[in-house]
Amino acid sequence: MMMDAMKNLYIDTGRLVAELHELAAFSSCPEPTPAVTRVVYSDEDRAARQWFDGLFRDAGLSVRVDPIGNTFARWCPDGCDADAPAVGSGSHIDAIPHAGMYDGTVGVLGALEAVRALQRAGHRAKRPIDVVLFTSEEPTRFGLGCTGSRAMAGQLPADRLALLTDDAGDSLDAVRRRAGYDGDLAGVRLSDDAYAAFVELHIEQGPKLEEEGLDLGRVFAIAAPSTINFVVTGQGGHAGAVLMPDRHDALCAAAEMIHAIEQLCRSSPSPDCVATVGTMDIHPHAVNSIPSRVAFSLDLRDIDGVNRDGVCEAIVGENQRIAARRHVQVEHSVLNADPPADCDGPIVEALAEAADAGGYTHRGMVSRAYHDSLFMASRFPTAMLFIPCRGGVSHRPDEFAEPRHLEAGVATLARTLATLSGS
Repeated sequence: MMMDAMKNLYIDTGRLVAELHELAAFSSCPEPTPAVTRVVYSDEDRAARQWFDGLFRDAGLSVRVDPIGNTFARWCPDGCDADAPAVGSGSHIDAIPHAGMYDGTVGVLGALEAVRALQRAGHRAKRPIDVVLFTSEEPTRFGLGCTGSRAMAGQLPADRLALLTDDAGDSLDAVRRRAGYDGDLAGVRLSDDAYAAFVELHIEQGPKLEEEGLDLGRVFAIAAPSTINFVVTGQGGHAGAVLMPDRHDALCAAAEMIHAIEQLCRSSPSPDCVATVGTMDIHPHAVNSIPSRVAFSLDLRDIDGVNRDGVCEAIVGENQRIAARRHVQVEHSVLNADPPADCDGPIVEALAEAADAGGYTHRGMVSRAYHDSLFMASRFPTAMLFIPCRGGVSHRPDEFAEPRHLEAGVATLARTLATLSGS
């Protein structure tokens, strides 16, 4: 009966695509580049949020903003139980430097268009439906991803949240207040009955759906990251005056450690285990001086938390052996080691039924990138829905999703929200 009521569902794909392009213009990248840079709490981020506020209110949604900027746009039509746990859908709009225009944004604008489609179809929800805009999914500014959803789920205590700092040394607490968000950070944590279900629509950020010619992916597991910072300390000296047998070069040691990280990850029994060293700081950073100190970061991910943690332990041990052999020192600190998540079975099944009702091809799959849904899943029944992206490309200006796949994703999301919210 629910799917029959959705036969007249209409997705305004042209409007959605236009809104994606309009949102992409809120960027600190100079024109005419297609790249998007929108760092959390920047002028561009705040302007985009104000633009969203107008879109939400134009759709008849009530808007609530929490103390760090997580935004909840609620639709509660006549006959809806306003006190019932809501059904939520959303994602993020912050973008790493020189990124694309679809990562995260499809999940927010897509959720909004899904609600508008339900309104046009005359859906009468029994429980509220929220469009959620998460703050700071990307780790660009404060070095920790999914800041908003971590705090919402109670995974990031208020005192630690307040003391996160950016490269300028400013605390998150100070930066969010300058951006116009205040209030007690303890209030970010959601109540246990806030959501009956949560679904995030997202581009795949990988090539599988496109390679297999499928419209949609039903995500049944989300990989989780462990972020470890390493500091290697050796001895500096003049590049010409210290002979090779006498050197304790921190960079050469770090390079060997990074190669060992790659090999240990490649030899892992889990095909979903991936390791990335993405940042490195070299002191004193002079062409004619032997590096005396090197700091580098490791992003280690897997859907198998036990395997990931075992690989991490092996990496730490091997780095210590390399340091001892090269007569340098290595220290490490774990920034986070989040558990992977299994998605909620009934929601994944609802996604499958909604996809079938729309005539879309689909498959079950793993999310190897992590998202705000990882942390929502720690508290509430949660699942994700993927659409293909061209070439599997993401976090690049040429990131692209075809309009027909956007339509498939939003239509399936709308039908799923209809099922989850009742009628």
